[in-house]
Amino acid sequence: MINKIVIANRGEIALRILRACRELGVKTVAVHSTADRDLKHVRLADESVCIGPPPSAQSYLNIPAIISAAEVTDADAIHPGYGFLSENADFAERVEDSGFIFIGPRPDSIRTMGDKVAAITAMKEAGVPTVPGSDGALGEDDNQNIEMAKKIGYPVIIKAAGGGGGRGMRVVHAEATLLNSIAMTKAEAGAAFGNSNVYMEKFLEHPRHVEIQVLSDGQGQAVHLGERDCSMQRRHQKVVEEAPAPGITPEQRARIGGRCVEACIKMGYRGAGTFEFLYENGEFYFIEMNTRVQVEHPVTEMVTGVDIVKEQIYIASGVPLRLKQENIKFTGHAIECRINAEDSRTFMPCPGKITAYHPPGGPGIRVESHIYAGYTVPPNYDSMIGKIIAHGDSRASAIARMRGALSEVFIEGIRTNVALQMDIMDDTHFQAGGANIHYLEKKLGLS
Repeated sequence: MINKIVIANRGEIALRILRACRELGVKTVAVHSTADRDLKHVRLADESVCIGPPPSAQSYLNIPAIISAAEVTDADAIHPGYGFLSENADFAERVEDSGFIFIGPRPDSIRTMGDKVAAITAMKEAGVPTVPGSDGALGEDDNQNIEMAKKIGYPVIIKAAGGGGGRGMRVVHAEATLLNSIAMTKAEAGAAFGNSNVYMEKFLEHPRHVEIQVLSDGQGQAVHLGERDCSMQRRHQKVVEEAPAPGITPEQRARIGGRCVEACIKMGYRGAGTFEFLYENGEFYFIEMNTRVQVEHPVTEMVTGVDIVKEQIYIASGVPLRLKQENIKFTGHAIECRINAEDSRTFMPCPGKITAYHPPGGPGIRVESHIYAGYTVPPNYDSMIGKIIAHGDSRASAIARMRGALSEVFIEGIRTNVALQMDIMDDTHFQAGGANIHYLEKKLGLS
């Protein structure tokens, strides 16, 4: 087993990783910027190393500093969490070339899945259903691109091959704007991602966002842990997630989950991963694979009883997958609300000092957060300050418990989106289940 892990992240996910390490008896090293010296996991870690000033480029994205921290503390491995360098193939390669274990997929897997065109090609070869599209990067032949759009059928969406997080995409409703949209997306993609390749897909107008969690040991064994519904989104950013997805039958879960497992085995995939799909009219369409632990992993843990972070560490240690598909049971329903330091109406970030804090509790409630009374939320990073997860024996029970938990949250000194989350829990359309990815933005008047 790995003996000491550098946690190359911050906030709630860093604390989550530290807690998993403690359960396994693994020592921890917290790396942090000067703005984060008072983070909870920095105080709790066995060792800590300051890796730079507040800007991410000089600290959490500073590859030499992170590897140096592993060297000076005699660590065995580096866990990237999510965000920052978690899906950076060059970082994973540098970690391994420096003699450390990267707790995540192999660099070649990250590269393939990071290029959306390559990822779609790999999924087609593995038998995973994909959205009808160009089957590769668009060429320079305007007439060919026009004919392809006609064949696919409008509306279509132009996407950057190296994009992500809702950036590098443009919806086209008519031929008149197609060529200009392709040119603009190429220019934006080249500037933002260093890769100007774009591809074309059918634009599904009212889909849901449903994803499949997998674990694979890179030794020929893989399992899926069911699906999550992440359709409550604002500007392509998830707000509420739940498991299982409303309306997905056990037969559908077994079918699409089985395809994802087969793809993992075929790719020789190692670690935790998430296959993301658009779901419409009973069909799944692959859009991308995230080669890391997800923000919303706790809802899957709550309904399966599987500790995903601990399994990541076991797999990285070379231990064959300890789980069998037939032994994974799904119990009850879980919902996660992301709590952000932001105004509920304007969505403007609200950094500052938390003068008072009381987390919620009660049966079935789990809180993942790094904040405490006296902690100052810095302006340099993502505004998420925690997650509340509610588990119940039914979806209605989980919603009721979440409403109770949100009503108990007490945070003074900064504004948060708790009111927005309560509004979603009270929404009759959300309560009915099956809302599409555009519903929340329409509700909020953003589209």
